Amino acid sequence: MDAHLDDFFDDFTRRDWQTRDPATVEDPVRVAVVGLGWFTRGWALPGIQRSAFTEATVVTDVDDDAVEQLATEHDLTGVTPEAFTDGDVADEYDAVYVATPNATHLEYVEAAAEQGKAVLCEKPLEATLERAERLVATCEAADVPLMVGYRMQTDPAVRRVKELLDEGFIGDVVHVHASMSQVMLGELSESTDQWRLDPALSGGCALMDLGVYPLNTTRFVLDADPEQVTGHTRSVHEAFGGVDEHASFDLQFPDGVQAHCTVSQNAQHASRLELTGTEGKLVLDPAFYEREARAVTVVRGGMEAALEFDPVHQLEAEFAYFGHHLLTATPFHPDGGHALVDMRVLDAVYESAERETPVSLSE
Repeated sequence: MDAHLDDFFDDFTRRDWQTRDPATVEDPVRVAVVGLGWFTRGWALPGIQRSAFTEATVVTDVDDDAVEQLATEHDLTGVTPEAFTDGDVADEYDAVYVATPNATHLEYVEAAAEQGKAVLCEKPLEATLERAERLVATCEAADVPLMVGYRMQTDPAVRRVKELLDEGFIGDVVHVHASMSQVMLGELSESTDQWRLDPALSGGCALMDLGVYPLNTTRFVLDADPEQVTGHTRSVHEAFGGVDEHASFDLQFPDGVQAHCTVSQNAQHASRLELTGTEGKLVLDPAFYEREARAVTVVRGGMEAALEFDPVHQLEAEFAYFGHHLLTATPFHPDGGHALVDMRVLDAVYESAERETPVSLSE
């Protein structure tokens, strides 16, 4: 087993999706960045700039000071949201990255689609299933490419785990356990006046903000969609009175595969993905955060191997994929249709939690 894994992980960070040499890119995809929160400033904007296939050219946000600061620091064009949606500087970008609160994704994607620009929209697609469906339909009607920011799908660690599963390395998958938790009011902001705690802007909290990671990553590595969901949500502390502080959900996949997922916005910082098969087990821990060293543990035939590796910059990989596929006219995955499945599952989790009964996704 060890020799096989050594060979398998020697070229761990390879981009199996890449067909064009980055050195040949003279005109990278110019990206307008919409939404300048901590994730954009700390991860997305550096990822765009590190990628050979993309470059940031325009920034906008409802916070004028943030726009002015980033535009000055990075020599970008800064505009108001109104100027962006009106298309005042549309000739300065080829694509739009949307990283605003969930319930505002649609308006910016509509503007980008009207301008004929490709879109990379953060997940979840929107605050409600209905608005998410409108968002996807808008891009389809305008015939503009839509990719959704599931960075785990372009992360080499997750892609290598998927390859091991596809090779049958642990036999047939029997069940999946996935978890993600953080102390949101300490790690992201101590203020309770934030959009994640406003259901009108977020659509939910633990499930919408964190639940998409175990849900979508499980779908990706299994290459399957759940058929039934059972969900539970709860809030204990006053700050989370209007949204879910903790959530758990069980997914029933074809062939009887079960996935149990737990997420929390007020628990010890951790994330883990564990897949158990008839012949072994794969564990990615930490699994989902962008700022942590990670390892894959493989168990098979009475042997266990921990595979450590130098992590890549996840947002660089995501934007490289986005720019590469635009420049090579290659269809995206994950696209809008793929992301709508997640929105239907999330909607069903909330429905199941309210009804206290499983919900079929074929209904």
